[in-house]
Amino acid sequence: MARPGKKMLNDPKKVVAEMIEGLVLANDGRIAKLPHHNAIVRTDLPDSKVALLIGGGSGHEPLFHGFVGRNMGDGAACGQVFAAPSPDIIVAAAKTVHRGKGVLFLYGNYAGDNMNFDMAAEILQEDEDIEVRTVRITDDVAAAPPERVHDRRGIAGDVYAIKVTGGAAAELDSLAEVERVARKAVANIRSMAVAVSAGSIPETGKLTFELADDEIEIGMGAHGEAGVHRQKLTTADSIADQMMDKILADLPFGRGDEVALMINNLGATTMMEMLIVNRRVRQILDREGIRVHRSDVGTWVTTQEMAGLSITLMKLDEELKHYLDLPAESLGYSRM
Repeated sequence: MARPGKKMLNDPKKVVAEMIEGLVLANDGRIAKLPHHNAIVRTDLPDSKVALLIGGGSGHEPLFHGFVGRNMGDGAACGQVFAAPSPDIIVAAAKTVHRGKGVLFLYGNYAGDNMNFDMAAEILQEDEDIEVRTVRITDDVAAAPPERVHDRRGIAGDVYAIKVTGGAAAELDSLAEVERVARKAVANIRSMAVAVSAGSIPETGKLTFELADDEIEIGMGAHGEAGVHRQKLTTADSIADQMMDKILADLPFGRGDEVALMINNLGATTMMEMLIVNRRVRQILDREGIRVHRSDVGTWVTTQEMAGLSITLMKLDEELKHYLDLPAESLGYSRM
Protein backbone atom coordinates (compact mmCIF):
# COMPACT_ATOMS: atom_id res chain seq x y z
CA MET A 1 0.00 0.00 0.00
CA ALA A 2 1.41 3.39 -1.02
CA ARG A 3 1.92 5.97 1.72
CA PRO A 4 1.82 9.77 1.52
CA GLY A 5 5.20 11.45 1.21
CA LYS A 6 6.77 13.27 4.15
CA LYS A 7 6.36 17.07 4.18
CA MET A 8 8.02 19.92 6.06
CA LEU A 9 5.04 21.94 7.31
CA ASN A 10 3.93 23.94 10.33
CA ASP A 11 0.14 24.03 10.65
CA PRO A 12 -1.38 22.04 7.73
CA LYS A 13 -4.35 24.43 7.76
CA LYS A 14 -2.08 27.43 7.11
CA VAL A 15 -0.01 26.06 4.24
CA VAL A 16 -1.39 28.43 1.60
CA ALA A 17 -0.98 31.61 3.65
CA GLU A 18 2.55 30.66 4.70
CA MET A 19 3.44 29.60 1.15
CA ILE A 20 2.31 32.99 -0.21
CA GLU A 21 4.35 34.79 2.43
CA GLY A 22 7.43 32.86 1.31
CA LEU A 23 6.57 33.45 -2.35
CA VAL A 24 6.40 37.21 -1.88
CA LEU A 25 9.76 37.24 -0.10
CA ALA A 26 11.33 35.12 -2.85
CA ASN A 27 10.29 37.69 -5.48
CA ASP A 28 12.41 40.45 -3.93
CA GLY A 29 9.77 43.17 -4.05
CA ARG A 30 8.36 42.43 -7.51
CA ILE A 31 5.04 41.13 -6.15
CA ALA A 32 2.91 41.86 -3.09
CA LYS A 33 0.21 39.99 -1.19
CA LEU A 34 -3.15 41.68 -0.81
CA PRO A 35 -4.11 42.42 2.81
CA HIS A 36 -6.67 39.92 4.13
CA HIS A 37 -6.71 37.86 0.90
CA ASN A 38 -4.69 34.98 -0.53
CA ALA A 39 -3.89 36.85 -3.71
CA ILE A 40 -0.74 38.38 -5.16
CA VAL A 41 -0.19 41.19 -7.66
CA ARG A 42 2.74 42.73 -9.49
CA THR A 43 4.19 45.84 -7.87
CA ASP A 44 5.43 47.25 -11.21
CA LEU A 45 2.16 47.37 -13.16
CA PRO A 46 2.02 50.19 -15.75
CA ASP A 47 -0.64 52.86 -15.26
CA SER A 48 -2.54 51.84 -18.40
CA LYS A 49 -2.79 48.27 -19.65
CA VAL A 50 -5.18 45.38 -20.11
CA ALA A 51 -4.92 43.37 -16.90
CA LEU A 52 -4.44 39.61 -16.84
CA LEU A 53 -5.69 37.82 -13.72
CA ILE A 54 -4.92 34.13 -13.36
CA GLY A 55 -5.67 31.77 -10.50
CA GLY A 56 -6.97 28.52 -9.14
CA GLY A 57 -6.32 26.02 -6.41
CA SER A 58 -2.97 25.82 -4.67
CA GLY A 59 -1.02 22.56 -4.52
CA HIS A 60 0.10 22.75 -8.16
CA GLU A 61 3.16 24.92 -7.58
CA PRO A 62 4.45 26.94 -9.28
CA LEU A 63 1.04 27.22 -11.01
CA PHE A 64 -0.66 29.76 -10.70
CA HIS A 65 0.90 32.16 -8.24
CA GLY A 66 4.41 31.45 -9.51
CA PHE A 67 3.47 32.87 -12.90
CA VAL A 68 2.96 36.50 -11.90
CA GLY A 69 5.52 38.79 -13.48
CA ARG A 70 6.68 40.52 -16.66
CA ASN A 71 4.82 39.25 -19.74
CA MET A 72 3.02 36.74 -17.52
CA GLY A 73 0.06 37.23 -15.15
CA ASP A 74 -0.51 40.61 -13.49
CA GLY A 75 -2.03 38.96 -10.44
CA ALA A 76 -3.17 35.58 -9.13
CA ALA A 77 -6.11 34.59 -6.95
CA CYS A 78 -5.11 31.61 -4.80
CA GLY A 79 -7.47 28.98 -3.48
CA GLN A 80 -6.77 26.43 -0.79
CA VAL A 81 -5.04 23.21 -1.86
CA PHE A 82 -6.97 21.76 -4.84
CA ALA A 83 -9.84 24.22 -4.23
CA ALA A 84 -11.00 27.24 -6.20
CA PRO A 85 -10.35 30.75 -4.86
CA SER A 86 -13.46 32.34 -3.41
CA PRO A 87 -15.23 35.16 -5.31
CA ASP A 88 -14.11 37.78 -2.76
CA ILE A 89 -10.44 36.89 -3.35
CA ILE A 90 -10.92 37.14 -7.11
CA VAL A 91 -12.76 40.46 -6.85
CA ALA A 92 -10.07 41.97 -4.62
CA ALA A 93 -7.29 40.83 -6.96
CA ALA A 94 -9.09 42.06 -10.07
CA LYS A 95 -9.75 45.50 -8.57
CA THR A 96 -6.08 45.80 -7.65
CA VAL A 97 -4.69 44.87 -11.09
CA HIS A 98 -7.27 46.85 -13.05
CA ARG A 99 -5.66 49.77 -14.89
CA GLY A 100 -8.64 51.18 -16.73
CA LYS A 101 -8.70 48.84 -19.73
CA GLY A 102 -10.54 45.86 -18.33
CA VAL A 103 -9.48 42.53 -16.86
CA LEU A 104 -9.09 39.17 -18.57
CA PHE A 105 -9.66 36.09 -16.41
CA LEU A 106 -7.57 33.12 -17.55
CA TYR A 107 -7.70 29.81 -15.65
CA GLY A 108 -8.16 26.06 -15.94
CA ASN A 109 -11.61 24.70 -16.77
CA TYR A 110 -12.79 23.23 -13.45
CA ALA A 111 -16.31 23.52 -12.05
CA GLY A 112 -15.39 25.36 -8.84
CA ASP A 113 -13.15 27.85 -10.64
CA ASN A 114 -15.80 28.44 -13.31
CA MET A 115 -18.48 29.17 -10.72
CA ASN A 116 -16.38 31.46 -8.52
CA PHE A 117 -14.70 33.41 -11.31
CA ASP A 118 -18.12 33.90 -12.98
CA MET A 119 -19.57 35.20 -9.72
CA ALA A 120 -16.62 37.58 -9.35
CA ALA A 121 -17.00 38.81 -12.94
CA GLU A 122 -20.66 39.61 -12.30
CA ILE A 123 -19.81 41.57 -9.14
CA LEU A 124 -17.03 43.50 -10.88
CA GLN A 125 -19.17 44.45 -13.85
CA GLU A 126 -22.32 45.34 -11.92
CA ASP A 127 -20.86 46.94 -8.77
CA GLU A 128 -17.47 48.28 -9.91
CA ASP A 129 -18.12 48.99 -13.61
CA ILE A 130 -15.01 46.96 -14.55
CA GLU A 131 -15.23 45.10 -17.85
CA VAL A 132 -14.24 41.44 -17.51
CA ARG A 133 -13.68 38.80 -20.18
CA THR A 134 -13.08 35.11 -19.41
CA VAL A 135 -11.02 32.46 -21.21
CA ARG A 136 -10.85 28.91 -19.83
CA ILE A 137 -7.94 26.60 -20.61
CA THR A 138 -9.01 23.22 -22.03
CA ASP A 139 -5.86 21.44 -23.20
CA ASP A 140 -6.27 17.95 -21.67
CA VAL A 141 -7.15 15.58 -24.53
CA ALA A 142 -7.94 12.78 -22.05
CA ALA A 143 -10.77 14.68 -20.35
CA ALA A 144 -13.35 14.64 -23.16
CA PRO A 145 -13.58 13.85 -26.89
CA PRO A 146 -12.86 16.57 -29.49
CA GLU A 147 -16.54 17.33 -30.03
CA ARG A 148 -16.75 18.26 -26.33
CA VAL A 149 -13.55 20.27 -26.13
CA HIS A 150 -15.21 22.85 -23.86
CA ASP A 151 -15.65 20.11 -21.22
CA ARG A 152 -11.91 19.49 -21.03
CA ARG A 153 -9.82 20.51 -18.04
CA GLY A 154 -6.69 22.63 -18.12
CA ILE A 155 -3.36 21.04 -17.23
CA ALA A 156 0.20 22.02 -18.21
CA GLY A 157 -1.02 23.89 -21.28
CA ASP A 158 -1.86 26.59 -18.74
CA VAL A 159 1.79 27.68 -18.89
CA TYR A 160 1.83 28.45 -22.61
CA ALA A 161 -1.63 30.02 -22.44
CA ILE A 162 -0.49 32.36 -19.64
CA LYS A 163 2.79 33.15 -21.39
CA VAL A 164 1.17 34.07 -24.72
CA THR A 165 -1.69 35.99 -23.12
CA GLY A 166 0.67 37.80 -20.76
CA GLY A 167 2.67 38.99 -23.74
CA ALA A 168 -0.46 40.10 -25.56
CA ALA A 169 -1.72 41.96 -22.49
CA ALA A 170 1.60 43.83 -22.31
CA GLU A 171 1.46 44.98 -25.94
CA LEU A 172 -2.19 45.24 -27.01
CA ASP A 173 -4.45 48.12 -26.00
CA SER A 174 -7.80 46.35 -26.27
CA LEU A 175 -9.36 43.81 -23.91
CA ALA A 176 -11.14 42.27 -26.89
CA GLU A 177 -7.83 41.80 -28.73
CA VAL A 178 -6.15 40.21 -25.71
CA GLU A 179 -9.12 37.88 -25.37
CA ARG A 180 -8.82 36.98 -29.07
CA VAL A 181 -5.15 36.03 -28.67
CA ALA A 182 -5.90 34.03 -25.51
CA ARG A 183 -8.64 32.05 -27.26
CA LYS A 184 -6.37 31.43 -30.22
CA ALA A 185 -3.65 30.16 -27.91
CA VAL A 186 -5.98 27.82 -26.02
CA ALA A 187 -7.43 26.46 -29.27
CA ASN A 188 -3.95 25.40 -30.41
CA ILE A 189 -2.71 23.68 -27.21
CA ARG A 190 -3.06 19.96 -26.51
CA SER A 191 -1.71 18.00 -23.51
CA MET A 192 -1.83 14.60 -21.86
CA ALA A 193 -0.44 13.36 -18.54
CA VAL A 194 0.64 10.02 -17.17
CA ALA A 195 0.69 9.27 -13.44
CA VAL A 196 3.07 6.73 -11.90
CA SER A 197 2.20 7.38 -8.25
CA ALA A 198 -0.11 9.66 -6.29
CA GLY A 199 0.39 12.98 -4.58
CA SER A 200 -1.16 13.81 -1.22
CA ILE A 201 -3.22 16.56 0.36
CA PRO A 202 -1.22 18.47 3.04
CA GLU A 203 -4.20 19.17 5.30
CA THR A 204 -5.32 15.54 5.51
CA GLY A 205 -2.14 13.65 4.65
CA LYS A 206 -4.20 11.36 2.41
CA LEU A 207 -3.26 10.23 -1.10
CA THR A 208 -5.20 11.78 -3.98
CA PHE A 209 -5.74 8.32 -5.53
CA GLU A 210 -4.42 4.75 -5.36
CA LEU A 211 -2.17 3.03 -7.90
CA ALA A 212 -0.58 -0.39 -7.51
CA ASP A 213 3.22 -0.40 -7.47
CA ASP A 214 3.36 -1.84 -10.99
CA GLU A 215 0.58 0.34 -12.49
CA ILE A 216 0.39 3.67 -14.30
CA GLU A 217 -2.59 5.70 -15.50
CA ILE A 218 -2.48 7.33 -18.93
CA GLY A 219 -4.40 10.60 -19.07
CA MET A 220 -4.92 11.13 -15.34
CA GLY A 221 -5.97 14.64 -14.30
CA ALA A 222 -4.16 17.01 -11.97
CA HIS A 223 -6.25 16.00 -8.95
CA GLY A 224 -6.39 12.28 -9.66
CA GLU A 225 -9.32 12.41 -12.10
CA ALA A 226 -9.63 9.26 -14.18
CA GLY A 227 -7.59 9.07 -17.36
CA VAL A 228 -7.90 7.09 -20.56
CA HIS A 229 -6.87 3.78 -19.04
CA ARG A 230 -4.84 2.13 -16.31
CA GLN A 231 -2.14 -0.36 -17.29
CA LYS A 232 1.05 -2.06 -16.17
CA LEU A 233 4.23 0.03 -16.12
CA THR A 234 6.10 -0.27 -19.40
CA THR A 235 9.01 1.49 -21.14
CA ALA A 236 9.34 5.26 -21.48
CA ASP A 237 9.19 4.95 -25.28
CA SER A 238 5.96 2.94 -25.13
CA ILE A 239 4.34 5.46 -22.78
CA ALA A 240 5.41 8.39 -24.96
CA ASP A 241 4.11 6.63 -28.07
CA GLN A 242 0.67 6.14 -26.53
CA MET A 243 0.44 9.74 -25.38
CA MET A 244 1.68 11.23 -28.64
CA ASP A 245 -0.72 9.14 -30.72
CA LYS A 246 -3.64 10.79 -28.93
CA ILE A 247 -2.17 14.32 -28.82
CA LEU A 248 -1.19 14.43 -32.50
CA ALA A 249 -4.54 13.11 -33.71
CA ASP A 250 -6.58 15.53 -31.63
CA LEU A 251 -5.95 19.01 -33.10
CA PRO A 252 -4.79 17.44 -35.41
CA PHE A 253 -1.10 18.28 -35.79
CA GLY A 254 0.36 17.59 -39.24
CA ARG A 255 3.40 17.67 -41.46
CA GLY A 256 4.80 21.19 -41.80
CA ASP A 257 3.41 22.43 -38.47
CA GLU A 258 5.64 24.31 -36.04
CA VAL A 259 5.13 23.75 -32.33
CA ALA A 260 6.29 24.58 -28.84
CA LEU A 261 6.94 21.45 -26.80
CA MET A 262 6.69 21.12 -23.04
CA ILE A 263 7.59 18.12 -20.90
CA ASN A 264 6.23 18.90 -17.43
CA ASN A 265 7.08 17.15 -14.17
CA LEU A 266 3.99 16.38 -12.10
CA GLY A 267 6.03 16.66 -8.91
CA ALA A 268 8.36 13.75 -8.20
CA THR A 269 9.71 12.70 -11.58
CA THR A 270 13.42 13.05 -12.26
CA MET A 271 14.97 15.16 -14.99
CA MET A 272 16.52 11.95 -16.32
CA GLU A 273 13.08 10.45 -16.96
CA MET A 274 11.75 13.62 -18.57
CA LEU A 275 14.72 13.90 -20.91
CA ILE A 276 14.34 10.27 -21.96
CA VAL A 277 10.68 10.96 -22.81
CA ASN A 278 11.67 14.20 -24.55
CA ARG A 279 14.07 12.19 -26.73
CA ARG A 280 11.26 9.89 -27.85
CA VAL A 281 8.81 12.76 -28.42
CA ARG A 282 11.34 14.50 -30.67
CA GLN A 283 11.85 11.28 -32.64
CA ILE A 284 8.08 11.09 -33.22
CA LEU A 285 7.82 14.76 -34.24
CA ASP A 286 10.75 14.40 -36.64
CA ARG A 287 9.09 11.37 -38.21
CA GLU A 288 5.83 13.28 -38.63
CA GLY A 289 7.54 16.33 -40.17
CA ILE A 290 6.62 18.63 -37.27
CA ARG A 291 9.23 21.27 -36.39
CA VAL A 292 9.91 22.22 -32.75
CA HIS A 293 10.36 25.98 -32.39
CA ARG A 294 11.21 25.80 -28.70
CA SER A 295 11.32 23.23 -25.92
CA ASP A 296 10.59 23.51 -22.21
CA VAL A 297 11.52 20.60 -19.92
CA GLY A 298 10.94 21.19 -16.21
CA THR A 299 8.50 21.58 -13.34
CA TRP A 300 5.58 23.98 -13.80
CA VAL A 301 2.27 22.25 -13.00
CA THR A 302 2.45 19.71 -10.19
CA THR A 303 0.22 17.77 -7.83
CA GLN A 304 2.35 17.84 -4.72
CA GLU A 305 4.65 14.78 -4.92
CA MET A 306 2.74 12.95 -7.67
CA ALA A 307 5.16 11.03 -9.89
CA GLY A 308 4.57 11.29 -13.61
CA LEU A 309 4.72 13.85 -16.38
CA SER A 310 2.70 15.55 -19.06
CA ILE A 311 3.41 16.32 -22.69
CA THR A 312 2.13 19.56 -24.23
CA LEU A 313 2.21 20.70 -27.84
CA MET A 314 1.21 24.19 -28.94
CA LYS A 315 0.76 24.77 -32.68
CA LEU A 316 2.29 28.11 -33.62
CA ASP A 317 1.81 30.82 -36.18
CA GLU A 318 3.78 34.06 -36.36
CA GLU A 319 1.49 35.90 -33.92
CA LEU A 320 1.54 33.18 -31.27
CA LYS A 321 5.28 32.74 -31.74
CA HIS A 322 5.85 36.46 -31.15
CA TYR A 323 4.02 36.53 -27.82
CA LEU A 324 5.48 33.20 -26.70
CA ASP A 325 9.01 34.44 -27.39
CA LEU A 326 8.74 37.71 -25.46
CA PRO A 327 10.97 37.66 -22.36
CA ALA A 328 9.20 36.15 -19.34
CA GLU A 329 10.14 36.91 -15.76
CA SER A 330 8.40 35.19 -12.87
CA LEU A 331 9.47 32.91 -10.06
CA GLY A 332 7.89 29.85 -11.68
CA TYR A 333 8.70 30.48 -15.34
CA SER A 334 11.39 32.77 -16.72
CA ARG A 335 12.88 32.73 -20.16
CA MET A 336 14.83 35.51 -21.82
